Amino acid sequence: MKKFVLQRIIAMLITLFIIATITFFLAKAIPGGPFTKEKAVPDAVLKNLERKYHFNDPLWKQYTDYMISLIKGNLGPSFRYDALTVNDIVRKGFPVSALLGFVAILISLGLGIPAGIISAYKQNFWQDNFVMFFSVLGISIPNFILATLFMYIFGLKLHIFNIAGWGRWQDVILPAITLAAYPTAYIARLMRSSMLDVLSQDYIKTARSKGLSEYRVMTIHALKNALIPVVTYLGPLIAAVFTGSFIVERLFFIPGLGRYYVTSIYDRDYTVILGTTVFYAAFLIVANFAVDIIYAFIDPRITYSTEK
Repeated sequence: MKKFVLQRIIAMLITLFIIATITFFLAKAIPGGPFTKEKAVPDAVLKNLERKYHFNDPLWKQYTDYMISLIKGNLGPSFRYDALTVNDIVRKGFPVSALLGFVAILISLGLGIPAGIISAYKQNFWQDNFVMFFSVLGISIPNFILATLFMYIFGLKLHIFNIAGWGRWQDVILPAITLAAYPTAYIARLMRSSMLDVLSQDYIKTARSKGLSEYRVMTIHALKNALIPVVTYLGPLIAAVFTGSFIVERLFFIPGLGRYYVTSIYDRDYTVILGTTVFYAAFLIVANFAVDIIYAFIDPRITYSTEK
């Protein structure tokens, strides 16, 4: 296990290095620059700005300097927000995105798992058809369409929630439900399929033949094994929720990290593009690693051995 953890850490560092390298050169390939959008900037001022931020250095030197700063934990200054560094932006925006993502994941698991269990237990009954119908809707409708629909119904028509803003607990509900729609539908379908497979196993038939109640059969014998595919999906779920929040945060005017990421692309704010990409990559890599460890605890049959 220790050898597996060490190998995974090395692999994660290499992956992060590759992501940072690719993102750096892709960002530099974007036409224009952070100061080209400014109107009536004299050439002398533009050259001074480029000299100040080392944009006139050879590309290899810019890359080397950035990687050294990255290793030190310094993500650089923001060219769009004069008073903020990229580290400040991450500290300011990520807690908002994390709260939104955490609530969305709780909704996804809290609704998707019970829905899948009910659908499997009531296979081919109206409960099953009901869950599958809404699962298809949740998977098919993009989150920006859902966001617009929720804003119109619950904000403009019913006046239950604000359609924009952040600061009250009510402001989390609509964007969190929007983010949770797809993963909830996917988890429900995944849980239904997994539960149907588990319920057909011989040990479940044996448990029932012993006279155990259906509740004990479902919760004690079937649920744990049926949850394994859902746990496997936690890594992609975290990635989908946190990257999907970029558009949702923009639509609901939420001051999360996703909003800064989107605006940084428009503004050619290279350091913010690089910093947020690397930060999210590191976060998602660690999250997937944690899921692998949890996976082994849930299913004792799984071992992470590197021996042939």
